[in-house]
Amino acid sequence: MAKDVLCEVSNCVYNREGKKCDASQIFVVSHKGDKAHDSKETDCKTFEPLG
Repeated sequence: MAKDVLCEVSNCVYNREGKKCDASQIFVVSHKGDKAHDSKETDCKTFEPLG
């Protein structure tokens, strides 16, 4: 398991100092079923906007 998960999305509630994600779990999905060929074909479903 990854020790540090980094995130550049500044308006996510889980983004902390140093661009580190502090969510207890990370959920990443593929745009094309259960396989992806590169990061452009994925999204982080853990994202929640501030406010």
